[in-house]
Amino acid sequence: MTAVDFAENGSWQESLRGKTVGVGLTGSFCTMRKVLDELKRLKSVPGVELVPILSENVQRLDSKFGRAAEWREALAAMGAREPILTIPQAEPIGPSACLDVLMLAPCTGNTMAKLACGITDGPVLMAAKAHLRNQKPLLIAPASNDALAANAKNLGMLLNSKNVFFVPMGQDDPERKPTSLIFDAQMLLPALGLAVQGRQIQPILRQY
Repeated sequence: MTAVDFAENGSWQESLRGKTVGVGLTGSFCTMRKVLDELKRLKSVPGVELVPILSENVQRLDSKFGRAAEWREALAAMGAREPILTIPQAEPIGPSACLDVLMLAPCTGNTMAKLACGITDGPVLMAAKAHLRNQKPLLIAPASNDALAANAKNLGMLLNSKNVFFVPMGQDDPERKPTSLIFDAQMLLPALGLAVQGRQIQPILRQY
């Protein structure tokens, strides 16, 4: 099934009904509001539980795109659970197998590189490691200025990893940022709906 078909016929909603969805938010602040808008739509699906996991940067850094407190306020307003903020809080995701699917959205190049190399030095990375040990789907929404440069090898490793899926992505500004890739926010929920079934939405690459 193509991304457009799955998005337009509403199948993603049925696929996610009653699911517990982990959301690892990392520091691509320019895309944060797009993710939060999609999470509002996701929370409207009957029975969906959102479990936010915030990177240390998301927890503490203010930027021109918004204050750190705003992200937590927005999550609370949509009825998400209290966010996971530390490595010890994230580790039980493994033994409890509490998530049906985990998505990293937005997923920075830094997070992607560490994930590819097995580094777990923060709550989002620990959540991903703990979740993958249960052989459950992990969905990545990349937002990286060097995805087609220094991070290309890490992207390639993750594309070839079991139980790892991607939101469709493309070059957002080929002239001024020729190595940058960013996820298509409109395809975030359709990609999640297929990932929970163990399927990669297609096409992965898109043109902005």
